[in-house]
Amino acid sequence: MEPTHRLDVLGHFCPVPVSQTRKALTKLSPGEVLEVLADDPETLHDMPVLVDRLGHHVIDVIKSAGEFRFIIEVRS
Repeated sequence: MEPTHRLDVLGHFCPVPVSQTRKALTKLSPGEVLEVLADDPETLHDMPVLVDRLGHHVIDVIKSAGEFRFIIEVRS
């Protein structure tokens, strides 16, 4: 699925990536896809937990050169 929105939180550490992702997800509609770019290693644990709690779906997590790309599908 192609992202419809993008959030860049590179250079930010906990809790900024998770709180900014939560804020962004609340503004999206079901079916939209959010791409989150992060480099805080804690996001590998925290982001899937957040997404699951909000009832959305992590489509993919791509790790490359110390950066993480989360692809999140918004569900109702």
